[in-house]
Amino acid sequence: MNYILPHTWSGSIQTVTIGATKQEGGTRSVSYEIGGDTDLPFMNRSGKKPLLAYEICDDTAIWPQVVRDAMPKGISDPASWAAYGEKTLKPDCIRLNLTSTRKPNSSDFASISATVQSVLAATTLPLIIEGSADPAVDSEVYIRCGEAGQGERLVLGTAEADRYRSVAAAAMAYDHIIIAQTPIDVNLAKQLNILLRETGIPDNRIIIDPYTGALGYGFEYTYSTMERIRFAALKGDDDLAMPMISAPADSLTVKEIRESDSPSEIAVSWERATAVASAIAGAAILVVRHPGTVLPLRTAIDALWEGSRREVSDGA
Repeated sequence: MNYILPHTWSGSIQTVTIGATKQEGGTRSVSYEIGGDTDLPFMNRSGKKPLLAYEICDDTAIWPQVVRDAMPKGISDPASWAAYGEKTLKPDCIRLNLTSTRKPNSSDFASISATVQSVLAATTLPLIIEGSADPAVDSEVYIRCGEAGQGERLVLGTAEADRYRSVAAAAMAYDHIIIAQTPIDVNLAKQLNILLRETGIPDNRIIIDPYTGALGYGFEYTYSTMERIRFAALKGDDDLAMPMISAPADSLTVKEIRESDSPSEIAVSWERATAVASAIAGAAILVVRHPGTVLPLRTAIDALWEGSRREVSDGA
């Protein structure tokens, strides 16, 4: 009995551990090791099953309307939202998007620390944080996040080519992981990883975000880029040998959803399809926002994973 398409590559994907249990110095109920792949996704029992992250935020003003409409009643703050996500949807991780930092002249840094601490107290799952997109407040935002989650091995994002030092400093100071995001370009992804390594971030602290375009609105470029990153890593390019994260949030803003008579149903289908394709392209973490996406996405990923575990005979 052979596995499908056996192949030996010269390279492999770096392992990264997210979250920290009590034994590891944190308070999470579980930590995850992602990466470690020695073959293409879902092939030959290589690597680990992709993780599912449910995304919440601290200010829903800029959140997609279809997601706001689907939020259960009684959720009044990020902490209760995170608790709902863990208990009801059962994802592997929670991602907290600090949308409040995107407001003009945002400077309520004390509330950022309080929000991160409250979410950590409300959920036992590893926490991913999407911080500021404003270079003017980056440094303070990321330091507050890093300090509030010290010991928890947070995943902090995102570092970009023109604004990576602040998040890198927070990751190094408080022993966290960093997300390196570039605009759907293999060479730019490689260049940013090199820049982060030069600041002192080790390979096992970097997760690549190649940026996920919406299905039907540029996702084919994302898919191609992710494939090329994975191929380069397996061929021995250490500058691209980090696990990837995909957040198909743009899928929830397309006109097919906005103009649909059943926007929630279409939103779930669109987000799930984008996430599954991202997993096939090599994403180790899949981030979704619509609560209705988590369960069907879990079912789809489990089916792919179990199929990759089965042995088949020669020529099958």
